[in-house]
Amino acid sequence: MKGLDDLKLAGKRVLVRVDFNVPLDGKGGVADDMRIGAVLPSIRKVLEDGGRLILASHLGRPKGKVVPEMSLAPVARRLEEILGRSVPLAPDCVGQEVEKLAGGLRNGEVLLLENLRFHQEETKDDDEFARKLARLADAYVNDAFAACHRAHASVHGITRHVAECAAGYQLQKELHYFAKALEEPARPLAVIVGGAKVSTKIGLLENLVARVDRLFIGGAMANTFLKARGLSVGRSLVEDDYVETARALLEKASKAGVAVHLPEDVTAAPELEQGASARTFAASEVPSDMKIFDVGPRTLKAFQEALGDCPTIVWNGPVGVFETEAFGKGTFDLAEFLAGTGALTVIGGGDTAAAVRRAGVADKVGYVSTGGGAFLELMEGKTLPGVAALEECGKGEKRA
Repeated sequence: MKGLDDLKLAGKRVLVRVDFNVPLDGKGGVADDMRIGAVLPSIRKVLEDGGRLILASHLGRPKGKVVPEMSLAPVARRLEEILGRSVPLAPDCVGQEVEKLAGGLRNGEVLLLENLRFHQEETKDDDEFARKLARLADAYVNDAFAACHRAHASVHGITRHVAECAAGYQLQKELHYFAKALEEPARPLAVIVGGAKVSTKIGLLENLVARVDRLFIGGAMANTFLKARGLSVGRSLVEDDYVETARALLEKASKAGVAVHLPEDVTAAPELEQGASARTFAASEVPSDMKIFDVGPRTLKAFQEALGDCPTIVWNGPVGVFETEAFGKGTFDLAEFLAGTGALTVIGGGDTAAAVRRAGVADKVGYVSTGGGAFLELMEGKTLPGVAALEECGKGEKRA
């Protein structure tokens, strides 16, 4: 797989697939430009080398229809502010008018295409749509890690129809840190898995049991594991259909010599609401009328002690409902602890990344991934379609 530095960019139309699927503030602006900032190195490389930059992205889920509220116009304005240069927004992402605009670019100029998902062909990986995108460019660069788990036209099909393909700096960085953390880690390797449901992370857990040394489980999904160990969890969210699966995973981990850490105590309340009367209980003593919404202080201390000598830590999923003040302590305290360990700490998943930023330690952990689903699929041991397409293109083989 080629990288951006392997391409000669001067005078070429370079289509860079980025992930500008950012939250908007409802006032014509961008509420959080983290994903824009992540790809600035690739953008500046193309411009400074005299390339003719064409940026392509989706925003939201317009389902193949033109939805004005999902236009990339606010992104174009924010990018103009950051780059200090004009960033015109094309009226569409394909078609004769767009081809004329792309063909008229001069060295060092940039054009942002309108939302790819205004066309249903994008998400269907339609080959003709991919051809139309490819006609805009002499070279293709994928720097949208967060979209690489989707076999969509702009991340997959397009590579069949361009002369050369490469990975952008952000995509290369994502794959580098993932490999460093989970494929060739300094041990002991610890993985923290949280979030709401076991069902969404079965593949991840099955894959991790054979690879990690210590596994920490928090969030609402821990309730299912606590029930699998015979504990009562009151009225907490439990996936009863996955209790046996959880029990089997615990047995598999035990046989593999993997230490599994579950909550020893929890923070619970009758309901999830601001100002809730939260109380701490031992995990074995949750009252029948209570619901678990966070790990307790004893659990946090036990997690920290077991993580203390781990040089590699991967975290996917918050350990509590951090969006509600009464139940954010476990997640925020864990984030602050990880920032001070000196370990290579890789944070993956949108909610976890948001929690780390809210804790004010995003710049103190090893790496915060920009991908949610893509990061999760890598942890499950899956091949990302967008990455596989770049690898095939790098072989010089055009796939029919």
